[in-house]
Amino acid sequence: MHPDAWLVVIDPQRIFASPDSEWGSPMFDAIVDPVRRLAAAAGERTVVTRWVPAPDPQGSWAAYLDAWPFAAVAESDPLLELVPEMQGLATQTVSLPTFGKWSYALQAVTGPTPHLVLTGVSTDCCVISTALAAADAGATITVVTDACAGSTPENHRAAMDVMALYPPQITLATTDDVLA
Repeated sequence: MHPDAWLVVIDPQRIFASPDSEWGSPMFDAIVDPVRRLAAAAGERTVVTRWVPAPDPQGSWAAYLDAWPFAAVAESDPLLELVPEMQGLATQTVSLPTFGKWSYALQAVTGPTPHLVLTGVSTDCCVISTALAAADAGATITVVTDACAGSTPENHRAAMDVMALYPPQITLATTDDVLA
């Protein structure tokens, strides 16, 4: 892994990992080992993010949480905890009530135009939202194809196909490619 890159592990939470969750990814278990390998290589340059609902959602977020009432829980709810396999990967966690995690909070850690290596869930929601916003702001993005989990394999592939349209700002690579 490039020594100046930041590994961003997007939303490795129970709400996205559990097969019992309406938002659980059937691909989640397959990304645990690749993400852990990347985090070992990135060390202190690893950041974990969490999706949390806003306490008083506004605009389209109010309608969104009305459509998904199971997710309208307190930030401390066990549903929003990191899965045990992903705890301890990073000393820094950024929690936001947005799909995309590119924010002032993440920029405060990585700087405004970093090289981000993106992993996590869901490829077709939070990962793609983060990648496009960060690239648009001038960050260099590597999306790790085998360390991202989509809501379905088909949606994962579709999101990867869209992100592949943005070189050189966004490139796709495997865990082995990144660690080589």
